[in-house]
Amino acid sequence: MRTLSLSLLLLVACTGGDADDTGGLTSTTTATSTTTTGASDPTTGESSATDAPTTTALTTTSTSTAGPVEPTTSTTGDDSTTGEPLEPPGIHYVGRHDASDPNNIRMSWSGVGAVVRFDGTDLHVDLDDNGRWFTVVVDGQVQPPLMTAPGSMTYPLATGLPPGEHTVELYRRTEGSFGVTTIHGFAVTGELLSPPPVTRRIQVIGDSISCGYGNEGVSPCGFTAETENHYMTYGAIAARTVGAELHTIAWSGKGVVNNYGDDVFEPMPQIYDRTIAGEGGAQWDHAAWQPDVVVINLGTNDFSTDEDPPEDVFVPAYVAFLSHLRDVYPDAFILPVAPLLWGDEATMVAGYLQSVVDQRHAEGDLDVAFVDINAAPVGSGCDGHPSVATHEGMAQNLVTALGQHLGW
Repeated sequence: MRTLSLSLLLLVACTGGDADDTGGLTSTTTATSTTTTGASDPTTGESSATDAPTTTALTTTSTSTAGPVEPTTSTTGDDSTTGEPLEPPGIHYVGRHDASDPNNIRMSWSGVGAVVRFDGTDLHVDLDDNGRWFTVVVDGQVQPPLMTAPGSMTYPLATGLPPGEHTVELYRRTEGSFGVTTIHGFAVTGELLSPPPVTRRIQVIGDSISCGYGNEGVSPCGFTAETENHYMTYGAIAARTVGAELHTIAWSGKGVVNNYGDDVFEPMPQIYDRTIAGEGGAQWDHAAWQPDVVVINLGTNDFSTDEDPPEDVFVPAYVAFLSHLRDVYPDAFILPVAPLLWGDEATMVAGYLQSVVDQRHAEGDLDVAFVDINAAPVGSGCDGHPSVATHEGMAQNLVTALGQHLGW
């Protein structure tokens, strides 16, 4: 066991982890008190305690003010009711992330972020971000959207809270094509606590619909970062409804064989294993996060233009992708869902997907099923994409399917 000293600086990097990993931490205390906080050694898994009185220099601006939050200048056991072991005090990172440099936690897929539980009053984050927009949730209440910018800056996530326990969630709204989010650290006025336990896990694989493309726009409109909100997609809404953590691997325009506009460069199966959406280097360690269910919503772009893939191309490619998913997630239920298509084409592709499922069953993989979660459209988002209201209908259909197949 080694002793880790806590810096008096407000922002100290935290090591990342998933629901079964240990995470590093930083904490600050009031000037009149001294606390003992445990820090986890990411190499050994051991924890150490350090007494570290610090001063506070955090603002008390309320995050409930209407409108986007603007940045400030940067400074640089098993006692859960669910039976799930609690992580040591620290930051819980959500979604695929590169924690090889604990001072620079990198991530980019839709919905990535962090959950921080602490006993105190204030929480700030130091980000260098290209994603541009985040959803912030404080004690279950969604706050005004957080607007970010490239360059290291300190952003208030929660300030002036009543003393006591609080949970703050930070989720990226935009997709990986916007670039990388780098988290340098969090500053808490108080003491970090063990993150809430994660007992259910959902992965969604998809295209622009799963990203939330234009879901907050009102047609007619084109795509902008401001109108994409992953937090209000069918996958995120369904995950919150059933109490599950969500990892979304989605990219606008991607298909199984053909991307939008008959483009065949890097369809989703070719980029699926990436840790960072736009980077072909580091591959994600699937063993680090095992989902209970994998939802696949692909095919809309494959059949979006005149050069539709024939059945003898689309079905084998989809089957091969499911085989890969089974290899990396041996215990997950795999749920292909009907893509957003219309008329005879929708019927045809539904038949293709049922054929995919039948082939997996013939191979002895019975934990696979096809379901249609599409909902009647309520309004229209940008470029004909589902509105938030339509996503809500899709989410309810997905929740029903999860109940049928997983008993949730």
